[in-house]
Amino acid sequence: MNIAEKEAALVRLGQYLAGNSPEWEVVKERAYIANGWFIPAFINNALENICQYFLEPAKLQQWLQSYPAVTADRTPRKVGIVAAGNIPLVGFHDWLCGFISGHQVKLKLSGKDEILMKHILSKMEEWYPETAGQTEVLDMLKDCEAYIATGSNNSARYFNYYFAKYPHIIRHNRTSAAVLTGKETPAELEALADDIMLYFGLGCRNVTKIFVPRDYNFQPLLDALNKYSYLMDHHKYKNNYDYNLALLLLNNSPYITNGTLLLHEAESLFSPLSVLNYGYYDDIQELAASLHQDEVLQCLVGKDFIPFGYAQQPALQEYADGVDTMAFLLGI
Repeated sequence: MNIAEKEAALVRLGQYLAGNSPEWEVVKERAYIANGWFIPAFINNALENICQYFLEPAKLQQWLQSYPAVTADRTPRKVGIVAAGNIPLVGFHDWLCGFISGHQVKLKLSGKDEILMKHILSKMEEWYPETAGQTEVLDMLKDCEAYIATGSNNSARYFNYYFAKYPHIIRHNRTSAAVLTGKETPAELEALADDIMLYFGLGCRNVTKIFVPRDYNFQPLLDALNKYSYLMDHHKYKNNYDYNLALLLLNNSPYITNGTLLLHEAESLFSPLSVLNYGYYDDIQELAASLHQDEVLQCLVGKDFIPFGYAQQPALQEYADGVDTMAFLLGI
């Protein structure tokens, strides 16, 4: 397939993913049954973002135009991709880059998130038999010529050990933060609630810590977070909330809560599930400069940064960890 044909195939895929065919609805239900964290609302949200930001024809074309080398002939390489499984279809962008660049993709899916991607690949092969074999789902990656691997800090050590001698992109634990001024509108705070609570806060683009002025009034934010009060009906989430609340009480640690999320003053950018860390700042410019130098920061949300509500809506050119995946694949 040439680039124009691949574009057309991806646009067709986007139309399918945005639809509600009985076959697709069954697959989504299977994904939820297999992983209780993938509730239908969050699966649909992930799909909406993929369709709107990755597979929309004009955005796809504009993205590809920034890579003239994508149309050049090249020897396909065997590229191993290790996908994470923290949010639905989190490895889709890596696969998309591999598909567009024409390499032979060897895909290691997380057991937590394999049903949706396997179905997508089967539909692509059904529509376009010539794509059969370009992507192969494997339980173990061997004999690849390049690797892209995403995981925890612990798994990244293993990736570095095994993949160091090959061209590679290895991603570690990252998280996101937000800077508030106290002048946010109710609409902005509701959008921030999405950045915090979507996918139960399990994504690296989820805000896990906020920075606020010393006289900050938390009540408007707590009110905005009430839109996610329904998550307390999810037993896995509620168990985490109850556990972390018990720890705070046992340690006599001050906290704030709306009954759904615990706000706790802490140094770390990372917070446990059901907890949002917060800290105070005096100079917003110094804070921003310091945060941008922190290697664990994925996104910084705020009025002068990524707009509220957009942390979980990355564009095609917003690469994980700031490493250009397409440039990497076109250069191997």
